[in-house]
Amino acid sequence: MASSSGSSFIQNSGSEEDLQQLMDQRKRKRMISNRESARRSRMRKQKHLDDLMAQVSTLRKENNQILTSMNVTTQHYLNVEAENSILRAQLGELSHRLESLNEIIAFLDANDNCNGLAMDHNEPYSFNFAQNHDSMVDGFNMTNSWNYHCANQPIMTADVLQY
Repeated sequence: MASSSGSSFIQNSGSEEDLQQLMDQRKRKRMISNRESARRSRMRKQKHLDDLMAQVSTLRKENNQILTSMNVTTQHYLNVEAENSILRAQLGELSHRLESLNEIIAFLDANDNCNGLAMDHNEPYSFNFAQNHDSMVDGFNMTNSWNYHCANQPIMTADVLQY
């Protein structure tokens, strides 16, 4: 019997060793699994980081393109604004000249009507004479001192479109 109790002790001892080996094996397996899981996690994290870096690079390029486009557009706007300013100034000058010319025409019409010369301003260079033609030179009433003084004067113009 002593040998059977000794044998059961050996079996229990073997069973404990087997149990210990089984636990150690499970522990190693779990460690290997955890290491593999951590490796996959690091790989996912690295891929995510690489993707984010690529996205940063793409967004920086797009940002630079937008800034360049914005600078070109701003310069174009400033050029157009400067041109508009010049055109507004020219418009003001031409309007002032037109107003002055209309005043001169009104003055001449008033003088010509008093002297018998009526100009038809709808027909260029067309004159209608209401008096005798003795004092007329090239369609101008020379008794009118304004016409006589200005008959041989050159017409002066300014090139307002140059700037």
